[in-house]
Amino acid sequence: MKYRRKGRDLLHRWEGNPILTLDDMPFPCNSVFNGTPVKLNDEYILLLRVEGQKGYSFFALARSEDGFYFRVEKKPVFEPARKGIFEFYERRGIEDPRATYIDGAYHVMYTAVSEVGYRIALASTNDFRSFERIALVSEPGNKDGVLFPEKIAGRYVRLDRPIGLGVGSIWVSYSNDLQSWGDSSVLLSPRRGYWDSFRVGASVPPIMTEHGWLEIYHGTKMTSAGPIYRAGAALLDQNDPTKVIKRCDIPILAPRDEYERIGDVGNVVFPCGAIVEPDGHIKVYYGAADTAIAVATAKMSDLIQCMEMEKT
Repeated sequence: MKYRRKGRDLLHRWEGNPILTLDDMPFPCNSVFNGTPVKLNDEYILLLRVEGQKGYSFFALARSEDGFYFRVEKKPVFEPARKGIFEFYERRGIEDPRATYIDGAYHVMYTAVSEVGYRIALASTNDFRSFERIALVSEPGNKDGVLFPEKIAGRYVRLDRPIGLGVGSIWVSYSNDLQSWGDSSVLLSPRRGYWDSFRVGASVPPIMTEHGWLEIYHGTKMTSAGPIYRAGAALLDQNDPTKVIKRCDIPILAPRDEYERIGDVGNVVFPCGAIVEPDGHIKVYYGAADTAIAVATAKMSDLIQCMEMEKT
């Protein structure tokens, strides 16, 4: 496949961006953004965060043959719970899904929103049409949960972003059963003077490479006009993900085009997943200005090389 490139970052914007906007939705809504991708039987699937006209978010599904041109199914596939323990914690919506294939099923970490704040929740699916809620897996004030695609030293591993004293860092946590999590430690924190000086959070479920786990994350810098969201990359040790091997000093994607700079929340590129292709390219899907979904591509080798050029 020929990859069409546009942009000034390491990740190259597809020239047809954005791939999904409000105009592509088959039902009334306010916006569509932050979709998590999977490649299933040579078909690309995007589980989308959609903000409805009532102001809360739910998930819809889009399909594609090439990973660029998507069609959205006519009805939402996963909506806030209306009964049970999840009902209270999802009263203000469900947000930012991240899908990982593990234990023979796709496990989706997402953010449950209620009057008492944010919590990470977990659901599983085999077909992205029916979902089984597993558990609420964090305390309040935590979001951006991504699950590693395999156990490490016999335990499940996730990255998340709790808030402590106003600081948002990426943490590593462990579990024996996907429900009870602990043994947590800080992994990546904001860096004073850098593009990610305000907050950082996990974005793409970690990808195994020969060099270690590749984590594409988002970072923000606060300005007088508000935060700017960019994407960065880090390499984690294969056997001990609490060890950071490399962290890129520069962002790999920054809001530059109009659809990234102008929207419900301006100056945002927010990755939620990626597909590694057989030819060595990676497609990174990201929300743009909380108003659309876009895709950018790069060679995996270029991402690794970017970090190799940086200081340890």
